[in-house]
Formats: sequence, structure tokens, C-alpha cells
Amino acid sequence: MTILSGKARLAGVLGWPASHSRSPRLHGYWLRQHDIDGTYIPLEVSPEDFPTAVRALLRMGFKGANVTIPHKEAAFAACDEVAPSAVRAGAVNTLVFREGRVLGSNTDGFGFLESVREQAPGWRADAGPAILLGAGGAARAIAAALLDAGCPRLTIVNRSIGRAETLAREIGGAVEVASKPDLAQAALLVNSTSLGMVGQPPLEIDLTPLPPHAVVADAVYVPLETPLLAAARRRGLRAVDGLGMLLHQARPGFEAWFGISPEVDAALREFVAGDLPRAA
Repeated sequence: MTILSGKARLAGVLGWPASHSRSPRLHGYWLRQHDIDGTYIPLEVSPEDFPTAVRALLRMGFKGANVTIPHKEAAFAACDEVAPSAVRAGAVNTLVFREGRVLGSNTDGFGFLESVREQAPGWRADAGPAILLGAGGAARAIAAALLDAGCPRLTIVNRSIGRAETLAREIGGAVEVASKPDLAQAALLVNSTSLGMVGQPPLEIDLTPLPPHAVVADAVYVPLETPLLAAARRRGLRAVDGLGMLLHQARPGFEAWFGISPEVDAALREFVAGDLPRAA
């Protein structure tokens, strides 16, 4: 049992609800691993109470917090200062409280890139065109990260063309919009929708046109092996699950709050995924 001192560092995750978040399990693992005098707790805060709650945590001595659904856009407005990553993503998922100020950043794009690099060694964003399925919050962070890392061309595919066009216009750069993915030249295919998640319809897509060197990534991690990833592996393609993005996006916040740069390894992955379904 962890016993905290009066100097314990405090952080948590703000959500509505917060009970679904795996962040307490993830950060709790690192806290125990490094024997840190600190804790990370789920904080259920309604949308109408969110701005007040952020300032209350700051005054209570918290070091910061993660932000999850539905607060990421509200968190942007609650910050005194936002990092370029948050401006590009249009949302904040990590708050750091420092010298009476609320600093916001978005680590989702960082987490995505690090996850692909880990699970598909040798992959580079500038290796070729990428196709991004979806135009929601996760898509925006992933799109910005890919373009900033050198992706030569990004195609956004979404059921609502208007929403995809808005995202493309706001992100800027080498971005185009399509109603159907043209996979023949793609070096990377990313699913940022909820399709394939437990309780959701599967993602219906034929991966046959993808080149043999292509990487297929899924932001979904419940189940760990989505039908999309299973189809990619059957074709001999490199597949990247969504759990890695979750694990890696947590690293910058943990370092800012608790003063140690944590590692993502097999033991952490197994612990966080301990009760997740392995396949659909």
C-alpha cells in the first residue's frame, strides 16, 4: 500500500465521466515503479463546473491533470498559455500548473508518432503519403503531427465531407479530402474513428491495394486487435494498435508533474491492457 506524505505530488484526469479512463492505472504503475511520493486520481467534473474545477485544483496544489472527453476544447479556453501542439490540435489534453498559471498542451499527436515508431521500427512520416480515416478530435491531432513530422501528402476520408474539408482548411499544408481512400500509393493508413471498437460496427475497408511496405494504425484499443489490424496482419502488413498512443501520450505529463521521464515497455503495456479484450 502506498503511503503519501504531506509533500505528495498530486495529479489526475478530468472527465465526465472519468470512470472509463485508464490513465489512473497507467500513471499509478509508473508511480509505484519509481517509488514516487505522489498520486494520480480520476476526477469526475461536469462541463458546467469544469472552469471552476481547474482553478480549484491549481489553488489546492495539484501539479496538473489530463483532460478527457468532453473537456478537451473547454480546457483550451481555461489555460493561461497554450503550447503550439494544442493550437494545432485545437484542444488541450494535458494541463500543467506552474507559478499560479495553467499551461496547456496536446500530447495526442506525440503519442501517435511514438507509438508507430515503436511498433513499426524504421517507419518515417516522410516515407510517403498517408490516409487518415475520420475528422474528429483525434484525427486533428494525428493530422497535425504527421504533417509537422514531414508527411508529404495527407488525405482525409470522412463520411461528412464538409467536416473533413474544415479540418483540412484549418490544419493547412499538403492536405486533401476524399470520399473514398485511394490506398495504392499510401505508406500509412490510420483509423481515427470509433469503427471497430467494442460495441461499434466494424470498419469496412479492403486493404488489398495497399503496398507491401505500408503501415496500418488504429486509434482504437478496445479490443487491442481490431478487425482492421487483424486484416492488415493477414496481408503481412505492419500493424499498430491504439494502446501505444495512449501509453506514449502520457509520458510528457508524467514528467512535468512528477519529475521523472517514464518508459513505455512490455511490462507496462501488459499491465494497462490486463483487462482489455484482446480481439473483437
